Amino acid sequence: MTSTNKTRTEFGDFQTPLELARETCSLLATKGLAPASLLEPTCGTGTFLLAALEQYQSVRTAVALDINENYVKQAQHVISKTPHALKARIITSNFFQTRWTEILRDLPDPLLVIGNLPWVTNASLGSLGSSNLPEKSNFQKHRGLDAITGKGNFDISEWMMLRVVEWLSGRRATFALLCKTAVARKVLVHTWKQGSYIAYSEMYTIRASEYFRAAVDACLLVCTFEPRASSCDCAVYAGLSSTVPASVIGYLDHRLIADINLYERWKHLEGPEVYKWRSGIKHDCAQVLELERDGSQYKNQSGEKLDIEDTYVYPMLKSSELTNGKFVHPRRWMLVPQRSVGEDTELIRKTAPKTWRYLSEHAHLLDRRASSIYKDRPRFSVFGVGQYSFLPWKVAISGFYKHFNFRLVGPSANKPVMLDDTAYFIGCKTKDEGECITDLLNSQTAKDFYRAFVFWDAKRPITAELLRRLSLVALAKEVWPQARFQHFLLNDARIQQPLI
Repeated sequence: MTSTNKTRTEFGDFQTPLELARETCSLLATKGLAPASLLEPTCGTGTFLLAALEQYQSVRTAVALDINENYVKQAQHVISKTPHALKARIITSNFFQTRWTEILRDLPDPLLVIGNLPWVTNASLGSLGSSNLPEKSNFQKHRGLDAITGKGNFDISEWMMLRVVEWLSGRRATFALLCKTAVARKVLVHTWKQGSYIAYSEMYTIRASEYFRAAVDACLLVCTFEPRASSCDCAVYAGLSSTVPASVIGYLDHRLIADINLYERWKHLEGPEVYKWRSGIKHDCAQVLELERDGSQYKNQSGEKLDIEDTYVYPMLKSSELTNGKFVHPRRWMLVPQRSVGEDTELIRKTAPKTWRYLSEHAHLLDRRASSIYKDRPRFSVFGVGQYSFLPWKVAISGFYKHFNFRLVGPSANKPVMLDDTAYFIGCKTKDEGECITDLLNSQTAKDFYRAFVFWDAKRPITAELLRRLSLVALAKEVWPQARFQHFLLNDARIQQPLI
């Protein structure tokens, strides 16, 4: 990594084009915003400061700060050549060390906090040995392992924005900040939970690839604060020029909702599971356990031809193959050493000695799997395996792709097909059962229900938690009131004693 790229990464340095800054300020003006004071916490070269001073004649005083002394000098030079030079104070300062109380005290309401905060995570900064970090604390209030593992990772802009929320709560003020869309939602949820004084909020999608050459979903988040206000919803617009919101997200029934209108329409379909959603098999060792056919033999990913029994080998599909539907005859095979989690793998030595020899010869690869879930388990263990894995029919969906497209996967080579751990499925005993569930889940009603909860920009938008919210019994009554599904779902005994 060059020193320039390291610096850009360390400080989340994505300078805002003047065009975008002006478009943002113009949008806010059309909403009637007329601030008396202006604050830009990380001003960079000063494009937002310049655009805001040009747009809002009501501003009497403005303060802008940045950690980069060269950027501060550039911003000072730009503003010095405008009629607004006497209004603005631009200083070099580290956000995490600035005495914000003193600065905010001298800024009258209505106050506008505007800008583009760093697009970098604390984990990225830690890997660089950076000191440009807030004081370490579990500010997201994670519990247990989440507090010390991956969920403790956060965007620096999230920490900064929550400080901005603290500054503005109880004041007549607005913030308009560019950030990752996922960060915007986290900040909103935290603020709504705390009961902070948001009068209204709006989110406008921006084209990060065009403005910043960044492959990330990003937005302009606008929140207006007033004493005693308590709004818990946010209109989401497709772009800065959009006048009608594409959806309204909000915090209802103690959770974040992706589309309030759809939620209110279909929330009665929530309910307990009858069929249980499962994830595919997790093994973390494709080099050993994922195979291909080579004539009458198998071949692993290293190209080794294997002389092993068929006993523990099953056809498999990746979740990407579920999405494109190209799985008439699966190309891959999976060696599945267990039929249930924790099963003694010594059984393989007796029932399939060639397979045992192959696993033993490659044990060094299996033994060095990093995940702690394999610790103190039988050797060659996998996870996400159970009786349900070996049912002949599966109604399945990928967790990664941005649409609801449920597919029925049947046996291949007279064996049940295994799925990887990025897919989710319901196991079925018969083809008729699988076809009915597939049709039900592919109904527009089911898709609208799920759309009330899903955020497509998430790393894995579809999760087992999401899928389990929908009651297939309630859905069946809604979609087929004349009991097409009665044989499978609406029988009382089956509901009381789950099928799987």
